[in-house]
Amino acid sequence: MEAIVKNVERTTELLAVSQTETVQQWDKQTLDRAFQWTQYCQHVYTRFHANPTVRDILEKQLQVTNEHLRTTFHGYTDITFSDLSQCQHLLLVGLLNNAAVPSSVVKLLFDTITVGGKYKDATGHCTELVEVKSACKVLSAIHLKRSTSFPGPDADVLGMTLMEMLDILLSPATGGSKVGLAEKLLDNILQTCGENENFSGVVAAALLSRKNDTTATTKMASEGVSFHFILDWLQQHHSLLHNMCSTLPIGLLMDLYQQSVRFRVTYGDMLKQWGSQLEYDVGEGEWVQIYTTNGVSFKTLSDHYRSLLGACPSTKEDVERELTELKVADGDFDVRGLSVWGDLLSELNKV
Repeated sequence: MEAIVKNVERTTELLAVSQTETVQQWDKQTLDRAFQWTQYCQHVYTRFHANPTVRDILEKQLQVTNEHLRTTFHGYTDITFSDLSQCQHLLLVGLLNNAAVPSSVVKLLFDTITVGGKYKDATGHCTELVEVKSACKVLSAIHLKRSTSFPGPDADVLGMTLMEMLDILLSPATGGSKVGLAEKLLDNILQTCGENENFSGVVAAALLSRKNDTTATTKMASEGVSFHFILDWLQQHHSLLHNMCSTLPIGLLMDLYQQSVRFRVTYGDMLKQWGSQLEYDVGEGEWVQIYTTNGVSFKTLSDHYRSLLGACPSTKEDVERELTELKVADGDFDVRGLSVWGDLLSELNKV
């Protein structure tokens, strides 16, 4: 453990030095070793981020190291334990922002040729970053499209581009998972596009992009790493998830529902949240949104559940059983206005 702590400390110092004039003396060998050590720290993060004991030890060491480096290097930015997950990216960005980096080193960063070995060497890192930024620029054009029908060819192409880019960033085969860059890609697109229907459609298209892909060389499991990464990201952006479920065609949501068990749970939770936000207006004689605007009407909620009932026999049974259980939890009354779930069942049972 002592060796790991020391190596993390030295790599943190290396990141600070990479932003100084010392890099004028760097050559390919120095650059390769720098990327090897940053990759080592990424492996440390992957191995120990879920281990509270080791994580606490490393966080305390980083605090000490950061305090020392702040007094040594003007403008130094602290390195956190989470930053270890994207050490290579931090090194690359630091070098690109450093005017003292020799042109020979910059050329290596843009070189697309890589040399085999235990570690991926320094060449090609900048090309990879350019690919990410290019993908971000292409995908960020989504907001310029005034109206797009989903599913559609534009959404399909952009969705496939997004998923392929995430595959590259998250696949160990491409030099190790780069979760930080993947999150940055999605965050930048969201910041540019906003939570509009176009972006929601592209996210849905990305999730469905491999539904019919059976090629052995390109196929990842339909619920593979990139698929789960997008769902994890959506859970952290709940308003976008709400927008996606409320604005996209129900048929598209049904495709996702039937493809993914995990999306099935997420979508079901969203429907129950919408139902719980409805209040019965005695004067109007209907269920309405009173305390929130982040929901849907009773009619829209009924349409979503009606589509679920028509998805397949097993889904119909599951949905009817869940709605019945929710109605029973409300008192199992058959009087309109006492339970939104009971009234939903009545609405759905109409011929």
